[in-house]
Amino acid sequence: MGIFRRTNDGGSLSQMGLGNSRIGSTLILAIIIAGFSYFKYCSTKTYNEYTGVYQHVGISPEQEIALGLNSAPAMIQQHGGLHPDQRGQDLVKQVGQKLVQSTIASKTPYQYDFHLLADEEVINAFALPGGQVFITAALFNKLKNEDQLAGVFGHEIGHVIARHGGERITQTELFEGLSGAATVATGDYSTGQGVAALLNQFFSMPYGRDQELQSDEIGVKLMLDSGYNPEELIGVMEILKAAGGPNRTPERLSTHPDPENRIERIREAIQKYKNNSN
Repeated sequence: MGIFRRTNDGGSLSQMGLGNSRIGSTLILAIIIAGFSYFKYCSTKTYNEYTGVYQHVGISPEQEIALGLNSAPAMIQQHGGLHPDQRGQDLVKQVGQKLVQSTIASKTPYQYDFHLLADEEVINAFALPGGQVFITAALFNKLKNEDQLAGVFGHEIGHVIARHGGERITQTELFEGLSGAATVATGDYSTGQGVAALLNQFFSMPYGRDQELQSDEIGVKLMLDSGYNPEELIGVMEILKAAGGPNRTPERLSTHPDPENRIERIREAIQKYKNNSN
């Protein structure tokens, strides 16, 4: 007879004990990784003096600036380079800098610069962390006046002031930590990826809509403070609505709010800030 006492199914109690011990150690390690990731995320809570809200951002403004500057060349290349129209580039920079210099944006530590991209296919505008702001020729050419351009840039500056890029990075680090914990717990890399994707879908999508609405409101305030007509931001929403077409993604499945809802919130923000100035 062997030295192991056999169980009814042919396994040994000692072997089962070793297996259970390994499983227990793996679960403990997974819990430690998940706990550390969550604690690290919670420790990044900071107060944004420009928006008056607390948020989770784990990088400094200096790191945001460096990240934006380092990422800008790739973004420019991705959209076909900078547009060769120098008058268009000058107008983009003029409107962007007016918004910065006349508003609270001038008090932030960020290095704002504004670029017209050559892309005439994709209707888009975006801002990188730290102040690099872009608009594609496809959107630029659909704008009807300077105020609408100011509306686009006011919204994008809002993302920078509200540190939405830093929030995204910090949130992604949390998701990576939790997915790593799932991988350790299950021993299955695909499970960790699946958990990360589900977490990102569950948390990021509604959160993204909130970011967009917050940037719209900040944009309204920047437009008013720099002498632009914030009603023209509604015109920008109409352009985006038309670009989305009748088959655009439902709001519940998109990171962006529906243009109709954004228009309603923009009108509320205009009334709010006009009343505050009276």
